Order: sequence, then structure tokens, then C-alpha cells
Amino acid sequence: MFEYLDEFIIIALAHFFAVASPGPDFAIVLKQSVQQGRKNALYTSAGVGLGIFVHVSYCLLGVAIVLSQSPELFNAFKYLAGAYLAYMGIQALRSTKQTEAQQAAQQTLPAESNIKALRRGFLVNALNPKATLFFLSLFTLMIDPETPQQVQIFYGVYMALATWIWFSILSMVLSKDAVRQFFHRAGHWFDRGIGVILILLALRVVV
Repeated sequence: MFEYLDEFIIIALAHFFAVASPGPDFAIVLKQSVQQGRKNALYTSAGVGLGIFVHVSYCLLGVAIVLSQSPELFNAFKYLAGAYLAYMGIQALRSTKQTEAQQAAQQTLPAESNIKALRRGFLVNALNPKATLFFLSLFTLMIDPETPQQVQIFYGVYMALATWIWFSILSMVLSKDAVRQFFHRAGHWFDRGIGVILILLALRVVV
């Protein structure tokens, strides 16, 4: 394993900068942290981490080469991902200012299920073309074809765990009472801001 240490360090650094850059994953974890709280955001973060395995799997199976050689297939994937992000953005844009009665009623509503939070995080990452492009370049350019598959699987497991840990830390910070109260005061403007970001991300994905 030590003979692949240099390769691993390069991959770890590339992954860190990729996961730390603002994108759909960050936007959805921020939204869930503020609106649903810490537990929900942690499950969303776990879903984001699980989504990494989708990208690693198709790269290990050789689908990465097919995608890189088939613009039509990749474009279809981009449009699907863009539509999903745009849908979430439009839903957020429809947010309106709540009355005191609505706020009181919302507090009595049951919390969103953990499975739904996990599924949301998973879909956002798995359908993220930015992640697709990253893993395509990673497995076709940065990882030596002679690297054993078990080592490449280790790389994938590491990136999934690192992604989960990164967004879990963000969830812990963003779901603190002081932070949540600040965002709650912004109310519907916060929702609309996230909606605009998601729609812009969707447009960026498509064009």
C-alpha cells in the first residue's frame, strides 16, 4: 500500500478541494441544517457520502470510459440532474413569509423522516454532474491504470467517508441554535436565496 502513497495523497488533496467548494451538496446540507435541525442534516450528510459510491462504482466498472466517449449519454445525465436541482430550487422559491399561526403550526408538525433525509442527500450527490466530471477525471487521468482494483476501492471508500465526515461537521456547525435563529429570522428570504442558488446550479449544469 505504501507504494501508492503518493497517488493517494494527490487524490486526497484533489477530493478535499472538490468537496469543500460550494455546490449542490453544500446547499442542501445548509438548507436541512437550518430548516430541519442537526439530526436531519446528519442523515442528509450520510446520504451525500453514500452517493460517492455511485460514482466510484461506475468508474470501477468501466462506465466512466463509456460516458467520456458518449456525449449524448452524458448530456442526458446532465439534463436529468439539472431538472432535479431546478425542481428543488423552484420549490424553495415558492416559499412565503409565515404568519405567527403558521409558525406555531409548523412546530407541531412531525419531523421529516431520516430515510427521506438520507434519500435526498444521496440523490443530490449521485445526480451531481460536477461529481461525475471529478470522478471521470480522477479515474482516467490521476489514477494509474496499473493500480490494483482493491487499492482503487480503498480510494473510493476513503472519499465516501471523508465526504460524510466533512458534511457532518458542517451540519454540526450550521445546526447550532444561534446559527439557526439567525437564518430563521431571514425566513422566506433564506428559502428563496437557496432556491436561486439551486436554479443557478441547475443552469450551470446544463450549459
